[in-house]
Amino acid sequence: MSTLMRFDPFRDFDRLAEQMMLSGGRGSPRSFPMDAYRRGDQFFVHLDLPGVDADSIDLMAENNVLTVSAERRFEPEDGDQVLIRERPQGEFTRQLLLGENLDVENVEANYEDGVLTLAIPVAEKAKPRRISVGSSGRQRTIEGKSGRT
Repeated sequence: MSTLMRFDPFRDFDRLAEQMMLSGGRGSPRSFPMDAYRRGDQFFVHLDLPGVDADSIDLMAENNVLTVSAERRFEPEDGDQVLIRERPQGEFTRQLLLGENLDVENVEANYEDGVLTLAIPVAEKAKPRRISVGSSGRQRTIEGKSGRT
């Protein structure tokens, strides 16, 4: 019979403290890390969801709030002897507040290699546009920008 043992009280204390801070004391984090950036006329959000089944991912947009929920479960089978259980389990949720200048109706989502990628286009009304200006007998076009970014 082989045994897996590890004793590092400082590492275990750091891990426990991190879990408590991330979860408000519930024992496991209930959110997931993300990166967000703008590239041209789209915003991209990458959310780390390792070990999550794609069917458990739920996206809901309401009042400019995009809610991402996912679930990860590990249920030991009869006879399993769990030696270490550090990976957070349960339901994870993250809410993103989207500005009025984003097109919430056309969000695209792709889940690959444990990363959920959201592509959120800038709304047409927020994109720079040309404005035609007329004056006594002649007309010229100047470039205008929306007041929102």
